[in-house]
Amino acid sequence: MFGRWLGNRLGNRTNRVARAGALSAFTVPPNAGALSCRVLDPVNEPVRNAEFVVSDAVGRKVVGGGTDPFGSFVTTVPAGEYRLAVSAEGFTPYRASVTVGEDAHASLGDVTLQVAQPPVLPRPGEWEVDPQHSSVGFSARHIGLARIHGRFNSFAGVIRLGERMEDSAMHVVIDAASIDTAVKMRDDHLRSGDFLDVARFPTMEFYSDRFVHKGGSRWAISGGLTLHGVTRTVTLDAEYLGIGQGLEGETRVACRASTELHRDDFTITWQTMLARGIAAVGHSIQVDLDIQVIPKG
Repeated sequence: MFGRWLGNRLGNRTNRVARAGALSAFTVPPNAGALSCRVLDPVNEPVRNAEFVVSDAVGRKVVGGGTDPFGSFVTTVPAGEYRLAVSAEGFTPYRASVTVGEDAHASLGDVTLQVAQPPVLPRPGEWEVDPQHSSVGFSARHIGLARIHGRFNSFAGVIRLGERMEDSAMHVVIDAASIDTAVKMRDDHLRSGDFLDVARFPTMEFYSDRFVHKGGSRWAISGGLTLHGVTRTVTLDAEYLGIGQGLEGETRVACRASTELHRDDFTITWQTMLARGIAAVGHSIQVDLDIQVIPKG
C-alpha cells in the first residue's frame, strides 16, 4: 500500500525522495505533498482504470488520471485543501475532501466503490432519431498538426428496441452532401470525386442488429457502414445516457457514441504530400455521435 511505502513523512531534501521499496525514486517538489488511495469493489477486488480527479477548493481540476492494475494511485500536489472524485463504469462515484500538508503524505487508504443501479432502459418499440437535438460530428488531422472538425447537417434514423436490448436493431442514413466544416472551398472539395463523390454516392448508411452490453451504461453496437460505395463492419462504442422528458412532455432517450474510421478502407485515397512527406489529410477519421430518439409517429 502506498501509505506504508511512502510513510507519514517524506524526506527533507529540496527534491524530497521517499526512501522505501519500489518508490525509492518518488520525488516530491518543494511546498508539495503526496496524495494516494487504493480503489476497491464491494468484494475487495481492485478496480483498475478507475478515473480520479483532484480539484482545488473552487472546483478547478488540478490533476487527474487512472488507477493502476492494483487499483492504486499516487500523485503530488501543492500543499492545500482538495476535493477528490473517483469514478468507474458500473459504480457510484466516490467523493471526499482532503488536506495535503507540505512535505507530508495524505493517504485515504482503501476506498470502496458501491455498485450503481443500472439505468432504466426504454420501452420496446419503434423510435426515431430527432435531428434537431442530435449531431453527427467528425474530426481528422490536417497536415500532421491540428484537427479539423466538421459535421453532417442532414440525417435520419430509426431504432427498433427489442424486449431485450440485445435484440434491437438500427438503421441510419446520412446525406453525404450535407457535410459542413465551416469552409465552403473545403466542403466543395470533400463533396467531389477526390473524397465522398456525392454525385455517385449521395448517402452513407449504417445498419446494425448486434447490441452487446459491455457493463454499466456501455454498449458495443456493431454493423455495416456503407460509405463511398464500400461496406465495412464498424463498431460504435456507445454510452446510454437514460430517459428524460422534453419541454412538451414527450419521452426522450439519449446516448452518445464514437468510432474511428480509416478512409483507405472505403477507397477514399486522395492525398497530397507536402514537404518532408507530411500527409495533407490524416488517414483516420474520428466520428462522434450525440443522439436523442423519440417514439416513432
